[in-house]
Amino acid sequence: MVKIDLITGFLGSGKTTFMIKYAKYLMSKGLRIGILEYDYGAVNVDMLLLNKLRSDKCELEMVAAACDEDCLKRRFRTKLIAMAMSGYDRVIVEPSGVFDMDMFFDTLRDDGTLERMYEIGSVITIVNANLTDNKDKEEDFFLASQAASAGCILLSRVQLSKPESIETTKAHIEKAAEAIMCKIKGKYLAKDWDELTESDFEQISNSGFFSNDYMKVIAGSKLEFDSVCFLDLTDDLEGMKSKINTLFADESYGHIIRVKGFVCDKEGGYQLNATRHEILVDLIAIGQGVFIVIGTGLNKDKIRTLMYS
Repeated sequence: MVKIDLITGFLGSGKTTFMIKYAKYLMSKGLRIGILEYDYGAVNVDMLLLNKLRSDKCELEMVAAACDEDCLKRRFRTKLIAMAMSGYDRVIVEPSGVFDMDMFFDTLRDDGTLERMYEIGSVITIVNANLTDNKDKEEDFFLASQAASAGCILLSRVQLSKPESIETTKAHIEKAAEAIMCKIKGKYLAKDWDELTESDFEQISNSGFFSNDYMKVIAGSKLEFDSVCFLDLTDDLEGMKSKINTLFADESYGHIIRVKGFVCDKEGGYQLNATRHEILVDLIAIGQGVFIVIGTGLNKDKIRTLMYS
């Protein structure tokens, strides 16, 4: 049987950054791995980042999440069957940040086919160590339901956090779990990711998972996550940062949760990951102006006008 891991985390938590480190660790142990990536929108920005992992030890697959739940589940199941037959030692699934955990567990146990092919290894949930309290009920649902199933809750950006912020974040997760009538059973790991040791990665890869019952609060909700994608944008770094700040500051564009993508200017290529509270910028060798805006109640025409201006 093939071991399968799930790496979850709400929008902007740092899943893809950790995925790259985790995949390199597994490959260093001699494992051949397959990564299954899916996200909202027609353009999967994270796949561009993961392309550097491609080798004889690592292959990337993608499922487009721009469809209804039944269609997505069918696509997910079909892709997992194909990957189980491809000779991987381990498959890693990185879904969208707005991910219903039931889809993962229900698909694997649906008719026995995948259950005979896969053994669930670890569910790893990434949470920003500087979590804020001003989240919607639905956002907290995704945070809590993902963390409640995780064997390891890995905090990101610990090196930028004060000890009291880390404790506040843990308290927020616990409170969000109580709101959907479940408890956090997994272990927290709060450490600068650049200082993660082989022992840390071994602990993470063997952290397991929990089948937690919880109350769903998203059924019938008016909150519907949506996205709008852009190709071949010509902004430089400062121009794009200005547009991102405008998106978050002006509610007429909708409730913007995440903006991510790449810009190119005379200094080189940059990756931008933005939430309401920060814009993270990293140098990267990608020469294409690609962006995705994720949120709720999006005024897509107005966003397009801004981004192409």
